[in-house]
Amino acid sequence: MILINLLPYREEKRKRRKAAFFVGLGIAAAVGAAMVAAAYMLMQHLTSEQHRRNQYLSAEIGRLDDQIKDIVNLRAEIESLKSRQRAVEDLQTDRNTPVQLLNELARHTPEGVYLTAIRQADKVVTISGIAQTNERVSEFLRNTSRNSEWLDRPELVEIKVANLSTNSRDQKRLYDFSMRVSIKEPSREAAGKPAAPSSAASAVTARPRAAKKS
Repeated sequence: MILINLLPYREEKRKRRKAAFFVGLGIAAAVGAAMVAAAYMLMQHLTSEQHRRNQYLSAEIGRLDDQIKDIVNLRAEIESLKSRQRAVEDLQTDRNTPVQLLNELARHTPEGVYLTAIRQADKVVTISGIAQTNERVSEFLRNTSRNSEWLDRPELVEIKVANLSTNSRDQKRLYDFSMRVSIKEPSREAAGKPAAPSSAASAVTARPRAAKKS
């Protein structure tokens, strides 16, 4: 027996293809939407992580800035303390300079030389005095130049004959001189040490003697 299908199978087949197309389209749309949602979530996660890292870096930078400010302030305080220390050391040196100057002059002034005036301007000292002979003045210059730890570069400014009357009938020829000498920059350890008592006593006793002769 021959079977004849009288149903519209072409229409049914077309409907099935159409339904399968829409199903595939829906699945593709769902997969696309899922992928877009996953990418969005991934971007949100990465953005959140980067924001957290930025906040951490900002906090660390702020902490480092505070430390840098503390270091700068500490360096400023250290420099201020060093400046004060140098000022105190300079004051100590300046305080000991007159004592050391008199001590050096008392040590290196030879017999026959009497000092009448000492004037200091910064690091230069002008010395005036009276000597019995020219050789005494030369010896004074040599002693100051070679043997002094505090005095340097002695320079004779002037020397002239000074006739001083000792009584009404006798005159003694002396030499009136003036010289300049520079004060060395001693080490701070040496500058901080006070002069020895014996040397200081000699310096003190030398002045009245000079004043008596002048």
